[in-house]
Amino acid sequence: MNLIQSLEQEVESLKREYEKFERGNKSAGTRARKVLQNIKRLCQDVRVHIQEEKKEEAPEQT
Repeated sequence: MNLIQSLEQEVESLKREYEKFERGNKSAGTRARKVLQNIKRLCQDVRVHIQEEKKEEAPEQT
């Protein structure tokens, strides 16, 4: 699933940037925050995708 793979890649990127930030690289903190924003967006995309799938699978009631 492409969304999940993207999310995994962003989490790995966050780990790298956060480690740099902990070692004192302040610029890495800015990059980590940017990655977190991307993760937030991807999480919302996954939520929407799941909801759409649920609606498609649900039998229509009349």
